[in-house]
Amino acid sequence: MSAFTVEELPLPRDLVDDPAAADFIASVEVRNAVEEHGYGTPDVRVAPERLLASWSDPHSPHRLFGVRADGRLVARGMYEHLLDDEGGACWVDVRVLPDYRGRGIGTLLADHLEALARAAGRSHAIVYIVSPDGPGERLHPPTGSGSLPAENPEVRFLRKRGYSLEQVVRASRLPLPLDAAELDHRLADARRRTGDAYRVRSWSGVTPEPFRDDMAALLTRMSTDAPQGALDEPEDVWTAERVAEHEERSTADGTVLLTTVVEHVADGRLVGFTQLGVPAEASAPADQLDTLVLGEHRGHALGMLLKLENLAVLQASHPGRPSVTTWNADENRHMLAVNEALGFVPMGYEGAWKLEL
Repeated sequence: MSAFTVEELPLPRDLVDDPAAADFIASVEVRNAVEEHGYGTPDVRVAPERLLASWSDPHSPHRLFGVRADGRLVARGMYEHLLDDEGGACWVDVRVLPDYRGRGIGTLLADHLEALARAAGRSHAIVYIVSPDGPGERLHPPTGSGSLPAENPEVRFLRKRGYSLEQVVRASRLPLPLDAAELDHRLADARRRTGDAYRVRSWSGVTPEPFRDDMAALLTRMSTDAPQGALDEPEDVWTAERVAEHEERSTADGTVLLTTVVEHVADGRLVGFTQLGVPAEASAPADQLDTLVLGEHRGHALGMLLKLENLAVLQASHPGRPSVTTWNADENRHMLAVNEALGFVPMGYEGAWKLEL
């Protein structure tokens, strides 16, 4: 019998008055410690307020679990699925503090989460986990892009449990500030390349009501158009109402959402967008959220224009931020080329793993 036990931790209503807040905050610290250990930078840390807002989305229910040792929370597990995807994929996540690894805690949590998924009739489980660089043999995904050190502990752990590496994801960092004159020059060039067939719009905060239907369509396409290898992540259908609810919830902690879109002048529809999340803490990096240009409108340098326009908004409205961070599938060469041209540099890699249930 294991010396440790898994307990479910309720998600707090808030982080001030709810008694469940202390355990949630401790679980976020576990997450942050593991991420910082894996990536080697505090840029990957997240505030409890931001994570609680993300996990409170009724369209993707989350369940949180913890393991205690020496009187403290030393590991956390997460189970997530889409509300409207009965029997499809789920996402699981196991994080154990480095000093408490090798005691069977990760196995205990993984067993618990996978049992939940099987009991719910889920088809497969998906795991995203950082893999620090290391020596020796490399493991390559079927996409043919990127690789991970085959002898890393997390790689051996997942392979032993039957997970297959389906994709490598690159984490990148853009140091700020950008040179103002260079940014102006590049913006002018991008606008010339795009021409008059498209109009750029930007806003801070929630999406204005006239654009919510188009934003919902773009976010739905984001769930299917972004490269995902053989992960079989389901379509996530958005509505105008959900866009408004999500943006209100995700900015309640003081995070500012910066959105830039491109409108096809001929029909007035939005055909591309990019978003930055700017945390309330002035020392925290901005988070490059989704970027998408509909396939039928690619080839007009819209991706570059979108990102340049939004970065210009960021520098003008939130000067002093240290960086922007982003994650992209390693085979998404077009978006990575845009990012590299902007000055993003790799800061680490993670594996996207799949377990057939």
